[in-house]
Amino acid sequence: MPTRSALRQQRLLAAAIFLALGSLAHAKGDDAPNCPVGVFKCPTKPVSWEMCTKSDLLDFYVADLPTTGDRSSVPRDASALKVTSPDKTRYVLEGQAQIKQLDLLLRADRITYDTETTDYSTEGHVRFQDRAMLMSAERAQGNADLDRCTLEGVQYQLLSSRGNGVAQVAVMEDPDRTHLTGARYSTCDLGNQQWAFAAREMVLDRVEGVGRARNVTFRVLNVPVFWLPYLRFPLDDRRITGFLAPTIGYGSRRGLDVTLPYYLNLAPNYDATLLPRFMSQRGFMFGGEFRYLTDSSKGEFNFDYIPKDDMAADEARDYDQRVPDSRWWYRWRNSTSLNANWGVGIDVNRVSDSRYFEDFGRGLYSSAISFLQSTAYLNGRGSWWNASIGGDDYQITDPTLPDQYQPYRRLPRATFTAEKAFLGDLTGGVESEYVAFGKSSFWSGPEDQRIRTRPLEGQRLDLFPYLAYPIETSAYFIRPQIGYRYTTYSLDHLAKPGDPQYNPLLRDRDPSRGTPIFSLDTGLIFEREFTFRDAGWTQTLEPRAYYLRVPYRDQDDLPVFDTQEVPFTFGQMFRSNRFVGADRQMDANNLSLALTTRFLEDATGAERLSASIGQIRYFDDQRVQLPGRPPTDWSGSTYAAEIDVRPSDRWRLVLNQQWNPNTDRTDLSMVTVQNRFGSEGVVNFSYRYRRDFLEQVDLSGLVPLSPGWRLIARWNYALNNPNPNPADPKGYDGRTLERFVGVEHDTCCVSWRLLVRDWIRNIEGERDKAIYFELEFKGVGSIGQKTDDFLRRGILGFQ
Repeated sequence: MPTRSALRQQRLLAAAIFLALGSLAHAKGDDAPNCPVGVFKCPTKPVSWEMCTKSDLLDFYVADLPTTGDRSSVPRDASALKVTSPDKTRYVLEGQAQIKQLDLLLRADRITYDTETTDYSTEGHVRFQDRAMLMSAERAQGNADLDRCTLEGVQYQLLSSRGNGVAQVAVMEDPDRTHLTGARYSTCDLGNQQWAFAAREMVLDRVEGVGRARNVTFRVLNVPVFWLPYLRFPLDDRRITGFLAPTIGYGSRRGLDVTLPYYLNLAPNYDATLLPRFMSQRGFMFGGEFRYLTDSSKGEFNFDYIPKDDMAADEARDYDQRVPDSRWWYRWRNSTSLNANWGVGIDVNRVSDSRYFEDFGRGLYSSAISFLQSTAYLNGRGSWWNASIGGDDYQITDPTLPDQYQPYRRLPRATFTAEKAFLGDLTGGVESEYVAFGKSSFWSGPEDQRIRTRPLEGQRLDLFPYLAYPIETSAYFIRPQIGYRYTTYSLDHLAKPGDPQYNPLLRDRDPSRGTPIFSLDTGLIFEREFTFRDAGWTQTLEPRAYYLRVPYRDQDDLPVFDTQEVPFTFGQMFRSNRFVGADRQMDANNLSLALTTRFLEDATGAERLSASIGQIRYFDDQRVQLPGRPPTDWSGSTYAAEIDVRPSDRWRLVLNQQWNPNTDRTDLSMVTVQNRFGSEGVVNFSYRYRRDFLEQVDLSGLVPLSPGWRLIARWNYALNNPNPNPADPKGYDGRTLERFVGVEHDTCCVSWRLLVRDWIRNIEGERDKAIYFELEFKGVGSIGQKTDDFLRRGILGFQ
């Protein structure tokens, strides 16, 4: 078995190889990256037509023709190098012959035109153009007054989109509709149509932005794939009712997984999508989405429902848990503006059982959710105040968590914050919160002696009025603040002696806590200019001191409803409380000392390096703790250091380190390196360590191999195992948390992505494997498992 040092060497070697691969790809081209280095979520990559060749039809395109207006109201113009007339009504135009009327331009070697009937016919090299289409044809005939033209032996190109094709006959019924017979439609190059719709009859309607075809064969590389009696397809980005491209995938827990969406364009401001889904190992599921938008509201409602899960009984037996046959999920999100100051926000989530997301999650990361939160609030704000009233509820979606770990329901919950300056810079403010905590009863105790337990419930009022006098200048700042925090409770269901939940410290039904809080935040900003490699630079030196004084108050008689201790960070040194939630207010007689320096490039203003280090010095013991944790008598906190280096627009190095002088051990360590190359390539390496919690290495990247080919991969490896085997009690037998590798190929009108993934799918450590294949016919839609969001989350900087 590899030693711990050997594992570290292997990890760093893999990182070096992966980064070197990025550097080699970088050497092939130095185009500006589309997404800046360090950006967490890059924009979605738009559909690209860069690999397409220019349509030959565009060689005769005339750019200055009008695109709007009534054609019948504009005089018609006919011209040629030679004009003859066998009688007074019939004219023959030869040599650069053309008929032009507003946006319509008809050109041919020879045009015969009747001035009485406005009938015309053409011979030789026919070229037709209007506001929507370009056409070349063998011959054409029509009537100018009726705006009707029939062309034979046609090649066409849409001007509003990439669509093009051929047809035996094209009839221009009016300026916005074209009727094609024996036609093909594609977004590929005319000379290399990798896919096409071939139809006996096809109508292109530019008014509605749709094409309609009958007796349709979909061909790939000229091989018929499927046949449909009728088909509607988009000509532009407008919404139309109809089937969307299916989603197809395969997983070891669901088998073949196929979803065939049907979109309903109900109105300009609301629509719906029906999502019938078939899973070979689980059965048929029906889902849907409804979206709406009004002058004051926007929102959407989503749901999934499977009346009978064929694997429910097997899961109940495997996990010794109840899994219902009928399973469901729904979510409603809504945002409503009532007026300039008030609005309503709603986000309601519910599932049938705790294993739902693990089994049916549509998102590739949805099984990682432990608690499903639902919220509803009336929110208000003004120039100096903010207020809200509403509530929060939670549902456990981690099947390994007992019922007693479900967070408290906060209903109702009201907040009010205000801050306003008066008497110059003297500022007064208040932070306040009222919450009623509720929780359902749960079973507790040993398996053979379980009893129904009613949890502690109650209401809490938290008030913090304060005065501040901030002094801000370009060279220094001084921010004194003094306030008083008062928290009071009204408790229900206090446990009695003998009850499993009995706590002898919780004796009072109306406990309270009040303490003054004083803080003084000060800092200096020094600057110096220097020259490096013939470029101007500015360096800053920013010492900062933050003194905090909070007298000790015994809080052991206060319940803990929603309070947690925040993990120590550099920013935590400048907060007045290391707890989140009002159930605990830390005592303090502390001085935080920190030093930051920055290097700024004068020409661009870019911050190329920032480095910070700091520590809290304690003058008194840290006596206020959460239940079960003893007070500490440390004279100083952990040292926290941060370094962020961006030597160019393509490289970024981030280091975070925390060293605890009280234990002489590292509490936290993080290293992240990102390299962007070319216009879209990216390689990431991360090492994350937190004592007694995790130690992981993460490699990911997107490497363009050649025009049209991209390699994508990620490897997330845990060096520590939270469930070590008896042969390795120290937990050094690491495991792969997730790994995937894939390839993308992009052509003019077709792109596809193949992804193979292996990951730990649940808290029990069970693994899952899946293959995802996504095929996109550009301009029409994609088939397969949507993986864009998954890759953007798994690969920092993926586009």
